[in-house]
Amino acid sequence: MNAVKKPRILLTGATGYIGGRLLPLLEELGYPVRCLTRRSGSIESSVDTGREIVEGDVLEPNSLPAAMAGIDTAFYFVHSMGSTADFEEQDRQAAQNFSAAAKTAGVRRIIYLGGLGNRDRNLSKHLRSRQETGDILRESGVQVIELRASIVIGSGSLSFEMVRALTERLPIMICPKWVRVEAQPIAIEDMLSLLIESIGLPSTDSHVFEIGGPDQVNYGEIMQEYARQRKLRRLMIPVPLLTPYLSSLWLGLVTPLYARVGRKMIDSMRNATVVSNNLAGIAFKVVPRSASEAIARALINEEREFAATRWSDSLSSSGEPRALGGVRFGSRLVDSRTVSIAVPPHVAFAPIQSLGGPTGWYYGNWMWRVRGFLDLLVGGVGMRRGRPHPTSIRVGDTLDFWRVEAFEPDRFLRLRAEMKVPGRAWLEFEVTGDELQSTIRQTASFDPVGLAGLAYWYALTPVHHLVFAGMLRNLAAAAQRNR
Repeated sequence: MNAVKKPRILLTGATGYIGGRLLPLLEELGYPVRCLTRRSGSIESSVDTGREIVEGDVLEPNSLPAAMAGIDTAFYFVHSMGSTADFEEQDRQAAQNFSAAAKTAGVRRIIYLGGLGNRDRNLSKHLRSRQETGDILRESGVQVIELRASIVIGSGSLSFEMVRALTERLPIMICPKWVRVEAQPIAIEDMLSLLIESIGLPSTDSHVFEIGGPDQVNYGEIMQEYARQRKLRRLMIPVPLLTPYLSSLWLGLVTPLYARVGRKMIDSMRNATVVSNNLAGIAFKVVPRSASEAIARALINEEREFAATRWSDSLSSSGEPRALGGVRFGSRLVDSRTVSIAVPPHVAFAPIQSLGGPTGWYYGNWMWRVRGFLDLLVGGVGMRRGRPHPTSIRVGDTLDFWRVEAFEPDRFLRLRAEMKVPGRAWLEFEVTGDELQSTIRQTASFDPVGLAGLAYWYALTPVHHLVFAGMLRNLAAAAQRNR
């Protein structure tokens, strides 16, 4: 029996947070996907998955017919919140162009992700524009499934990263009124499941579904729950001051938000974003998880995403960190660098396999011994454990104050720190190449706990820069001597 052919999907915003996570899920389910992007080089096409890339812009109507041809269902994840122009007018024009092109091409369904909020309660410009966009898409006559959501909790989402940065960096938080406005957060996994289920909804009419988890909470309560799960103690002091403008400037200093987006986001937070009916619960099979579960899942997923990342895509090809102190991945701080040498991988990996114990750490061994002595003073394991064998390695072995967490012969070694630090630390080595040349990538990462963890990392940044650069340089030299 032949498998039923899945309808072709058009995905906008494939480089964004929601679209970027939805794309691989759609492909895993067998949907052929066409991505509409303003820069074709920002996404790779794939013959294996049936992925197409079409260059176009929703603000340029002539670029849309090619993208719409043969499309059954289109996901609309477009907004202009980061624009310096009138974002409401841009959103209005974009929705008109997109829906008109979809109508002309015979697109069956548009799935649109909008925002919760009661129109009778003086909605912010951003939320008003989100809901107006849904109206414009429906006016075209194409069936529209609109999902209206509140806060999305997931590693990498704008809201969650703001919560993370504030909670991790500030032991005492000054909390303006918007921190206490009620919302109904939804986990990113549940959001994606609802979007996918929207493709096959049996109805032929347009619908607006309000979606959210079971909990009505505010940003303050989300921050407290995040702090609890990260074992942080935080004091929150409510104040009646701080306008959206001042709050956005403040957030720009202590979080990844920049002021323009921050101001629009905070302005929207004055509106409660809670679900007012259970239509989604009736129409969809998805049962959204609680806010606490969503935060826990975000932290777990971050671990998985980090483990699957080798940093070659996010760091310069020169192998140097982008800035002193490294880069950030979720809550983790990362120092990653590479070196290429004219030896095969097994020769390049040999010095790595002998790290610790009698061999030492290839640079600044006296500094490693001082660090071990300081660790002993505070009740840690110090450097006294050495290693079980001079060259052989197994998962679970100790290498001084590190433990082997993952090992692949001649290719990969990950060590987890067991010294006393205000957080968690890892040191990774990965070797790739062929019989003529190899590349060693060395990555030190740290998951700081609270302000003490951040202070620890940045205070030691000059030392890390010196030690890690010297270690990689000397590992390469040792490999070349052994060829």
